Amino acid sequence: MEVQAQNSGRIYTIPRVEQEIREDGTQCLRSGIPFDENYARCVGDWLEHWAKATPEQLFLAQRDASGEWQKLSYSQVRERVIALATWLLKQNLSAERPVVILSDNSIEHALLMLAAMHIGVPSCAISQGYSLLSQDHAKLKENIKLMNPGVIYADPIDHFVPALKHIADLHEAVVLAGSNSAVLPKGAIRFADTLATTDEPAVMTAFAQVTPDTIAKFLFTSGSTGVPKAVINTQRMLCSNQQAKAQAWPFLKEEKPILVDWLPWSHTFGSNHNFNMVLSHGGSLYLDEGKPVPGLLAKTVKNLREISPTVYFSVPRAYDMLIPLLREDPVLRENFFRHLRYIFYAGAALPQHLWTAMQELAASVPSCETMLVSSWGSTETAPMATDCHFQAERSGVVGVPVPGTTLKLVPNAGKLEVRVKGPNVFPGYWKNPEATKQAFDEEGFYMIGDAMKFVDPQKPELGLLFDGRVSEDFKLLTGTWVHVGAMRVAGIDALKPVAQDIVVTGHDRSTVGFLVFPNLPECRRLCPDLAADARVEAVLAHPAVRACVAQGLRSMRVNGSGSSMFASNALLMAEPPSVEAGEITDKGYINQRLVLNRRAHLVDALYAAQPDQTVIQLTV
Repeated sequence: MEVQAQNSGRIYTIPRVEQEIREDGTQCLRSGIPFDENYARCVGDWLEHWAKATPEQLFLAQRDASGEWQKLSYSQVRERVIALATWLLKQNLSAERPVVILSDNSIEHALLMLAAMHIGVPSCAISQGYSLLSQDHAKLKENIKLMNPGVIYADPIDHFVPALKHIADLHEAVVLAGSNSAVLPKGAIRFADTLATTDEPAVMTAFAQVTPDTIAKFLFTSGSTGVPKAVINTQRMLCSNQQAKAQAWPFLKEEKPILVDWLPWSHTFGSNHNFNMVLSHGGSLYLDEGKPVPGLLAKTVKNLREISPTVYFSVPRAYDMLIPLLREDPVLRENFFRHLRYIFYAGAALPQHLWTAMQELAASVPSCETMLVSSWGSTETAPMATDCHFQAERSGVVGVPVPGTTLKLVPNAGKLEVRVKGPNVFPGYWKNPEATKQAFDEEGFYMIGDAMKFVDPQKPELGLLFDGRVSEDFKLLTGTWVHVGAMRVAGIDALKPVAQDIVVTGHDRSTVGFLVFPNLPECRRLCPDLAADARVEAVLAHPAVRACVAQGLRSMRVNGSGSSMFASNALLMAEPPSVEAGEITDKGYINQRLVLNRRAHLVDALYAAQPDQTVIQLTV
């Protein structure tokens, strides 16, 4: 804290909050930092600026098949963007016929996204899982019907052939095959062929017509709160959000950010927050092909052993997997923390034990001055509505309103429901006027469905705590409210290291229960007597694992003040969360409602009159 106090003003802007309290208990919060409205007209302005100001500066890097970094500078990216935009101008594209991207992050993905925006054409990155992990491709079909794309890109296209066949009758798009494609399906065009000619005057004429209200992207909601919808993201939303970021963190203007990032561009966190932060400040982005899943985390570790980021973004699930490796590997730990200004978590609340562990690891590296922070927002807010641009005292603090954004806190079922207004807020859902109408209140505030509470109601500048989703909370038969968000985080913390995530049960029941997604590597560590390849069921049934869960339930009972504050039963699930079924998003967010519906038989097992041996019961 002492180090951060010395750096305040240079690293971050000390938060100030203006608070308006109405007679009905509603509160409006605004940043006391005046918002500078002299920000970029469009994303392309950033590319044009840095291609001239620092043409040789590294912008994008990606490992090739041999494992070597392939790098493009700002001038090289612009050169390719102009060529690609020349080709796109000939494809009769518009908001009604956008560019759709089916595959994960890559340099070609970035070029296509930037080129489309440069000429005022929206792009839409669709979660790769909808193409590669689905059997019926139902979600992909619905997405394609709504988008009516003029261009579809996939790489390597070989992997997407089944998906492309399923959607063939739903569009008239030109199909682009990425450079990693081994085959070229009939009628498809190689990506390299789109770079053959350049008509810069034509591209720059189109670029000059882009306005802040031009649609930059369509991004589908993750589905964590219902049926996925296409969120309109305008240039104003994206650019105002980065202006607010720059005002909250002034060091970004002095120290070009270096990111090693895996977060998918089909989601606003990776696509808008992280990518645009690098681009707007002339930084460097190393594309991390790893993910926080077994088998792919090793790629992330390899990258972090080689590249020292200045800012690191990820989700709680990733930190849960990364922390043991940082403890065990001094080279990884030193390289990871060496230049870090802050470590950022979002997508879900970070359990306190992971927060504490990360702070301890940072403290073990000499001269490390990193901060552990978060923010809050959604696809509809581009995404940042709050930012913790200060060192909070505990996990879960999502900060204060960013400059230019107003939060309205409305009393609702014992909580403060939060609503948002500002230049970062979306104008509506694409071709869904009814959902758009329902998304805004009578004052034009976006009703996101989340709840907040103050760290200290008398000191709003200390920030807000995420207080769960209003729609996820439920009542027990006793009439007592169960706040799912808080219970989930408390449960993960109490059941460490066994629990990687938890689904909270108890709607219309007399007690709370836990369906637990286990952290299998940590569970195996508790069972040294089992073979390394022992079946998952054997690991979860091991007495040491069950004892850890039972002890966690007891600690919650001791610390809880009522039936809504602890769980009476828990069940460890051998089946991991299903991406195809929508139980988990690309970012690692667990959809509580879908898990409960899909695994209703396990909920029934938790509450059976005579639970079987898989259920771990609270004993006092």
